[in-house]
Amino acid sequence: MSATPGTDGVLVDRYDRVARDLRVSLTDKCNLRCTYCMPAEGLPWLAGPELLTDAEIVRLVRVAVERLGVTEVRFTGGEPLIRPGLVGIVTAVAALRPRPRVSLTTNGIGLDRLAPALRTAGLDRVNVSLDTLDADRFTRLTRRPRLDAVLAGLAGAAAAGLNPVKINSVLMRGVNEDEAPALLRFAVDHDYQLRIIEQMPLDAQHGWNRDTMVTAEEILTSLRTVFDLSPDPAERGAAPAETWLVDGGPARVGVIASVTRPFCGDCDRTRLTADGQVRACLFATEESDLRAALRAGADDDELARRWRTAMWGKRAGHGIDDPTFLQPTRPMSAIGG
Repeated sequence: MSATPGTDGVLVDRYDRVARDLRVSLTDKCNLRCTYCMPAEGLPWLAGPELLTDAEIVRLVRVAVERLGVTEVRFTGGEPLIRPGLVGIVTAVAALRPRPRVSLTTNGIGLDRLAPALRTAGLDRVNVSLDTLDADRFTRLTRRPRLDAVLAGLAGAAAAGLNPVKINSVLMRGVNEDEAPALLRFAVDHDYQLRIIEQMPLDAQHGWNRDTMVTAEEILTSLRTVFDLSPDPAERGAAPAETWLVDGGPARVGVIASVTRPFCGDCDRTRLTADGQVRACLFATEESDLRAALRAGADDDELARRWRTAMWGKRAGHGIDDPTFLQPTRPMSAIGG
């Protein structure tokens, strides 16, 4: 365990983990109302002045890349595609040196229209959230009849060359836990990469219940009723997904078992919220304000120092299994899941 915060240009914590993967929430707003994320009526959105401007986002990302060793930048939301300045932000971040890998997590609505411009801007790839292939079930889950738009977004991303196109799916008991094989078949047939994620306690309603969560073991058991899965020989590294070859490969499927098989010891992420707060962990209950320092005139060295200090306090694990675990007070839509 290290004794003092790092000063050598990296985001190191007390457990000698180095954060090189930056997740940037561009907005807390979303054009879906997924039942596991927010209530039907939505949430109190951040006021305009509270949000980072395009220039402020680019500056903070530049500090992370040039002074703190970040090599991967993922834009999230809310729904990042509804951020008006998205293409310009991607263009500016892709122009940084050393150039980071630039990706996007989206619900896919409108991606078919924006994918070519994003690819030209320098976006490398996308993750698209899709929990069901059934139109009626999609409408019940998201409270919006937009499955066709999501499927069009996936196809548009692939056509634009934003590969590998990854699908993120959350399975919920009594809702869609039977769809794992169908989702994998869809992904394999279209040359997408499926990642199935254990549901995490990040809903605004605080309705998550571990006893009703579909576990990684259950997901794998369901997939194996249709497919032969063998361990992926590729090194996992800090990737959140444990992957398997599908029917001998080359297709792969991943399971992100954040709850039952946590990978906190290898975590390499740092997070920046849409209102300029550093979060050392998705489940953190504390944040460090970079927006105030930036707007007060802090130079890049000071912003980097504050960021290093924020990451120094990162906990050893997310603590979901701790009886005293406190769910984050802000929902996933506000902190960039």
